Amino acid sequence: MSKTEKALELFSNNFNCSQAVFAAFAPDFGIDEELALRLATSFGGGARNGEMCGAVSGALMALGLKYGHYQSENNEQKSRAYDIAVEFTKRFKEANKFIVCRDLLGYDLTIPEDMACIKEKNLFKDICPNLIRSAVEVLEGVLADFN
Repeated sequence: MSKTEKALELFSNNFNCSQAVFAAFAPDFGIDEELALRLATSFGGGARNGEMCGAVSGALMALGLKYGHYQSENNEQKSRAYDIAVEFTKRFKEANKFIVCRDLLGYDLTIPEDMACIKEKNLFKDICPNLIRSAVEVLEGVLADFN
C-alpha cells in the first residue's frame, strides 16, 4: 500500500488529517502507528483552531523524525532541519496556495456558523483528502530530494 493510500485509508477511518499523514510515515522512522496517531491527534483542523493545516503539521512531524535537531551543539543539523521544513511548506504552498486550514477550507472551523457550512458542504470529505494527498506527495518529494 502506498503512503497516499495509507493516509487516505486512515482519514476515511475517522482519523484526522494530521494523524493520517504522520501515521503513514512514522513507522519508517521508528514510531509505531498507535503512538503516531496519539501524537498527531491535537494537530487536526489546524490544532483545532483553523491554523496550520493538519496535513502539513503531520508532514512536518514526519520530517522531524527523519531530520530533526537533537544534538544541542549541532547547529548544522538544526539549520538543515529548518531548511527542509521551509522547503516542504514552500512546495505545499505552490501546490495549494495556502498552509492555513481556514484559508484552505474557506471557512473558520472555530466559528460555529462557519463550522455548520463546512459540515453542510461536506468540505472535510471533499477538500481534506486532496490536501492529505498533496501533503504526502510533497513529503515524498522532499524526502527523496534531501535523502
